[in-house]
Amino acid sequence: MADASSEYRAATMKAVFSAAASVTTSVVLARTVVNDFLPCEFREYFLSSVRGFFSWFSSEVTVVIEEFDGLVNNQIYEAVQIYLATKISRSTRRIRVSKPEKENNFNVSMEPNEEVIDVFDGVKLRWFLASRRVESGYKSNHRMNSRSYQLDVRFYELSFHSKHRNTVINSYLPYVVETAKYLRQEKKTLKLFTPSMEHMHAWTPVNLDHPATFETLALEAEVKRTIMEDLERFVKRKDYYRRVGKAWKRGYLLYGPPGTGKSSLVAAMANYLNFDIYDLELTELRGNSELRRLLVATANRSILVVEDIDCTIDLQDRAAAAAEAGQLAPGFEQERQVTLSGLLNFIDGLWSSCGDERIIIFTTNHKEKLDRALLRPGRMDVHVHMSYCTPYGFRLLVANYLGVKDHPSLAEIEGLLATAEVTPAEVAEQLLKGGDEQEDAFRNLTGFLEAKVKENEEQKAERIKQEEEEREKKKKNKEEGKKNDKTDDDEKDN
Repeated sequence: MADASSEYRAATMKAVFSAAASVTTSVVLARTVVNDFLPCEFREYFLSSVRGFFSWFSSEVTVVIEEFDGLVNNQIYEAVQIYLATKISRSTRRIRVSKPEKENNFNVSMEPNEEVIDVFDGVKLRWFLASRRVESGYKSNHRMNSRSYQLDVRFYELSFHSKHRNTVINSYLPYVVETAKYLRQEKKTLKLFTPSMEHMHAWTPVNLDHPATFETLALEAEVKRTIMEDLERFVKRKDYYRRVGKAWKRGYLLYGPPGTGKSSLVAAMANYLNFDIYDLELTELRGNSELRRLLVATANRSILVVEDIDCTIDLQDRAAAAAEAGQLAPGFEQERQVTLSGLLNFIDGLWSSCGDERIIIFTTNHKEKLDRALLRPGRMDVHVHMSYCTPYGFRLLVANYLGVKDHPSLAEIEGLLATAEVTPAEVAEQLLKGGDEQEDAFRNLTGFLEAKVKENEEQKAERIKQEEEEREKKKKNKEEGKKNDKTDDDEKDN
C-alpha cells in the first residue's frame, strides 16, 4: 500500500514538473515569436498583458523605475542603466551599443523587452526593460493643422518575492546607485570646462587629454607622495566631513615661478582622481552674482582652478582705483568686479556647501602678494611650493624624454642646476631640441645652463652694484641733510 502511495506521489510530481516545463517552454517560445514577428505596438501590449495576468497568481512585488521624474531625468533610472550593463549575460539576445562623439568608451545597455537576472545577498531579482507610448500633450497649429506627438517612455520593472521588500528597498537599490556612481566615474572621459561665452551661468566642455601623471611630474618624490596621500585621504572622508559639520572640499595653493609645472600638477591630480576640471577666469566675470551662478553649476567630484589669483585681485584693485580717479565710467567697478569677500564666501561660506567632493586650486607666481585672508587653513589647506628644477626632477625629465637613467654628463649638469635657477619647462625644451640624439640633447642643455649661470652672475653683480649705489645715495642725502640742518642752526644763532 505504501509503495502504491509513493508511486502515486512520484507520478504526480512528475506530472507537475512536466507541466511546469511545458508552460515555461511555451512562454519562452511565445516570447520569441512576439519579439521576432509582432510589431512594436502589439508586442508591448501583449507582453504587458501577460505580465499582468501572471501577477495575479504570484507572490512577487514589482518596482517600476521610469526614465523621467516629471520633466527631469530620474537618477535611479540612469544608475540602473549603468549597473545592468555589467550584468548582461550571454543569454541576452538584444543589447544596445553606442559611442557619443569625442568619448573614449562604448555605452552598453539593454534593449526594451529584454530581461536580466541579478542576485543580491541570496535574493533573486529580475529586471525587465519595458516601454510604452504616451501622448506628448503638445499640439502644433502650424498651417491650421493640429496634431499630437507620441513618445516612447521607457521604464525598468524590478520583480522579486514580497518577503524581500525591505532588503530591496533599503539595501539593494542604494547598492545599485552607489555601484553605478563608481562605474560612471571609472569609464568617463575627463573634461575641461570653461565658462560659456554665450551663457555666463553655464560651462562649455572639451575632452581633457593631458597626459601628466604623478609618475612623470618633475617634482621631488616626497612632495608627490604627500600630495597623493592627502588626495586619497580626502576622497575617503565623506562621513568625517559631515560629522564635523564641514563642506566636503579641499583647498590647494600652488605657488612658484612660471614654468615650474603648476598646470601639469593640476592635470596629474585630475587624472589621479578621475575628476573633471573647471577653469575659472575671474576677470571675465561681471560681479559676485555671476560667480555664484557658475560655481553652483559645477558638478561634484571636480577640480575648480583659479590661475594667477594674485594678478586677478591686483587687476580688480587697479580697476577700482581708476574708477575712483574718474578714468572709468561710473559704476564700472560694481558691474565688473568680483570682490574678495565674494570669493571667500564661496571658499568657506554658505555657498561652499553647494556640492560635494570638490577640490579648489589657486595658482600664483607671487605668494607674498596674496591677501592673508586667502591663506588661512580652511581656504587653502595645502600649500605646494613649485621650485626650480632639482637634480631629482632633472633625472626624471631625462628618463622621460631620452629614456636615459645614467650618463657621464648627468653629474656635470646637476652641478650647473644648483646655480642656474631654471624651470623644469626650460630643461624639457632643451631636451626636446636634441631630438633622439642623446649627445646633442646634453650638449644643448649644458650650453644653455652655462649661459644661464653667467646671466645670473651678471644680474647678481648688477643688483649688488645698484644696492651699493643706493646706499651711497642714501648716505650722501643723509650727510647733505645734516649739513643743511647745521646751516639752519647757525643762521638761527646769528
